[in-house]
Amino acid sequence: MLRWEDTPSVAAMRCSRAWVEINLEAIHHNVRQFRSLLRPTTDLMAVVKADAYGHGAIAVARTALAAGATWLGVATVPEGIELRQAGLTAPILVMGALHDAEEVRALARWQLQPTIVTPKQALVFATALSDACLPLPVHIKLDTGMSRLGFDWQRALEFVEFVSGLPALQITSMYSHFATADEPDPTEMRRQHERFERAIATLEMHNQLPARLHLANTAATLTDADALQYDMVRVGLGLYGLAPAPHLQSLLNLQPALEVKARITHIKKISAGAGISYGHRFVAKRPMTIAVVGIGYADGIPRQLSNQLTVLIDDQPVCQVGSITMDQLMLDVSDIHGLTEGDIVTLLGNSTSHQITADDWANRIGTISWEILCSFKHRLPRIMTRNRTRRLYPAEDSLL
Repeated sequence: MLRWEDTPSVAAMRCSRAWVEINLEAIHHNVRQFRSLLRPTTDLMAVVKADAYGHGAIAVARTALAAGATWLGVATVPEGIELRQAGLTAPILVMGALHDAEEVRALARWQLQPTIVTPKQALVFATALSDACLPLPVHIKLDTGMSRLGFDWQRALEFVEFVSGLPALQITSMYSHFATADEPDPTEMRRQHERFERAIATLEMHNQLPARLHLANTAATLTDADALQYDMVRVGLGLYGLAPAPHLQSLLNLQPALEVKARITHIKKISAGAGISYGHRFVAKRPMTIAVVGIGYADGIPRQLSNQLTVLIDDQPVCQVGSITMDQLMLDVSDIHGLTEGDIVTLLGNSTSHQITADDWANRIGTISWEILCSFKHRLPRIMTRNRTRRLYPAEDSLL
């Protein structure tokens, strides 16, 4: 008779079908690669928004800081609070625009540093913090051509003087963001950089220049030596081992940190003429052996990859067939012998002689690797590894 105490732990059951492995050694390596481009005095911000692009914000932040990052970047106040509650004390920049007084007070309570993009927003902050004992460090963002967040660069002096006049706020830095740093043609990036420099010159002339300046994202860190002369760079995608564009791939030795694994849950034989999955978008032209794998679009596998996806079993590429469903997908394993339920399939990651990356998926379906990485749902547990050590049934506290 099976007793409850004999059943597998919840952690083990969560890994019984599919999971994401994060190689923290790769994160450490990638940070060191970027640090090698910088002066010792230049800060490196590890951008860990969106749960570190799906990699697990707390573990990635700790690893990045241990490797030489000095700042952390998030998009929202709750993301920053999560890091503080985990005991991380590094400076944290919240890069989204906040307008809610309660969020402002929470931000101050947890010692997070906001981005200020308009005078109206600055007044919200000043009002919410009117009874604060110390001014809140804030970062001024200029729009130099991204046309997203930021105040008009041509009015930088007016903006900085206005924020400087609010006793509750203390400007700690000024920054902007490139729109095309990952494009082969550097014309627009140079135009934005020139605008940033012109804003700096105006502020210097009036003795209003903030103490810290930063401009370079991952792509600019790789390509724009002048942007490295500021006080900090902000590294996002590169932290996770991917270059922002094909022409940048050879500039650093980056290691993808994320792998996606799943288990075969069923193996069956079908006859010629049998349709597979919804809509019968694949029909067998010969007798086939099909392996059903316990992962689907509800886990973040794009349905658009149906009949286009290649996975790895051991060191052998295998084609996916039929429509990818919510929780499962099917593989043609007719040429592989000895498979059984429970065997592991690698959807993203490495084998001895093959590699499948988020770039491969993105290129197939016309999107970007950022979106692929951020799509893996938290039904897939994150298992943290070092040096590719496999821990298929981890303890509860190793899951993020």
